[in-house]
Amino acid sequence: MTFSLKRTTSTDPDFVKLVSYLNAELSKINGDEDAFYAKFNKIDKINHVVIVYENDIPIACGAIKQFSTVAMEVKRMFTLSGYRGKGAASILLKELEKWTKEMNYEKCVLETSIRQPDALALYGKNGYEVIPNYGQYVGIENSICFEKII
Repeated sequence: MTFSLKRTTSTDPDFVKLVSYLNAELSKINGDEDAFYAKFNKIDKINHVVIVYENDIPIACGAIKQFSTVAMEVKRMFTLSGYRGKGAASILLKELEKWTKEMNYEKCVLETSIRQPDALALYGKNGYEVIPNYGQYVGIENSICFEKII
């Protein structure tokens, strides 16, 4: 697969469209709990977005936002279902890590759902380690948090 990457912001129309697909998918996965997660997934304050394209078609997205003085939080990771399993998400994650490092942060943290086995596999194979749930995810049984020193 040949992918191209674009660094942009959360106002990019391709990002907004991909996030709408992500939100619809998460609604199905999380059901009644979706309202809890939705309030932490706003995109208006995200300034560091990466979009993956295949043949000029936006197929995947992800973002980072400041979590602490040493960490960026990975947010809004999504790949269109027909393009999964082709390596786009790993390429995307590596670009987010590269950007994090360029801005002199030491690590990436993230939260995902235990109901998303593909996401769990992605983060595991890319060197992320499970950490105690942080912030708003403390005590949330469906959440699992990760970090990676970059």
